[in-house]
Amino acid sequence: MTINVRAFFGDAERDFALTDHMIEELERLSDAGIGLIYRRATAMQFGLKDITETLRLALIGAGTPPEEAERLVTAWCRNRPIAETLPLALDVLDARWSGAPAKTSDAA
Repeated sequence: MTINVRAFFGDAERDFALTDHMIEELERLSDAGIGLIYRRATAMQFGLKDITETLRLALIGAGTPPEEAERLVTAWCRNRPIAETLPLALDVLDARWSGAPAKTSDAA
């Protein structure tokens, strides 16, 4: 199992990882613990910041420079239909909560 997610976001496949440091920042920005953030997301009681900051911080956690992560979220998440970005935010939170299957190489 892994906490990493690889998914198409915007115009390319990208890596997302909600690391411990990024969770602490998400908690600070959301004024809520990770359990409440996860519960709000899964119960459809989230705030917009729960989605945008989860994705921005998970991009940074996976190695995207902060400026690039902000640019990507601004271009592909803000002022877009929530239905486009909520599934990815849930995947990122689920991977951190329960783990995601590790990807295996197709090469033999």
